[in-house]
Amino acid sequence: MATKHMNAAPGDFAATVLMPGDPLRAKYIADTYLDDARRVTDVRNMWGFTGEYKGQPVSVMAHGMGIPSVSIYCTELITEYDVRRVIRVGSCGTSHPDVQLRDVIIAMGACTDSNCNRMRFGGYDLAALASYDLVEKAVNVARRQKVRHHVGNIFSADLFYTPDPGMFETMARFNVYGLEMEAAGMFPIAAENGAEALAICTVSDDLRTGDHLSADERATTFDEMILVALETAVAND
Repeated sequence: MATKHMNAAPGDFAATVLMPGDPLRAKYIADTYLDDARRVTDVRNMWGFTGEYKGQPVSVMAHGMGIPSVSIYCTELITEYDVRRVIRVGSCGTSHPDVQLRDVIIAMGACTDSNCNRMRFGGYDLAALASYDLVEKAVNVARRQKVRHHVGNIFSADLFYTPDPGMFETMARFNVYGLEMEAAGMFPIAAENGAEALAICTVSDDLRTGDHLSADERATTFDEMILVALETAVAND
């Protein structure tokens, strides 16, 4: 049955769902890469699609911006639609000297300045970790496809316009490769509910220099990340 935020019917979502922030990117992925794709939800124009990739069912569902938004959609997908794997595909910034624009970051864990996980975890700090099986598959895919990538920690921020830009240097010092706004909310929801989660992000902004990808560059560069995620979704090794 429909949830408060999705009007998909039972069985409309595949067991694996790719999750971009932007509904238009969800449509792009469905139109470009999935066979026989159909839209299964459109509440608040937050679109979701289901089709097939290489003969296996795969869904794409937008999650909006920020931990509160992604938490809504991840929770409902996993608890109401029996989704077993969620893979975030999005953009991120970086302050790390070894990371360049267009690099792909496969997140093993996500730091955060949000209090969401302490609320979930009895007031204690929770290490928000991706599922190892998905990390391993994504790394193998990225290596096979010769995609320049980094594997490690990212930071999920509550505020896009931060009042503490000095924190960027601290992130680089602790080898935090990327800065985004959702993964630290996704990972614990999956862990709590016996599902798997992963975040794969393309670096679109250099926070040290101010360099960034144009809208056209984002559209073409993100294809590498999307293909890594899709191949991860159907990988058996």
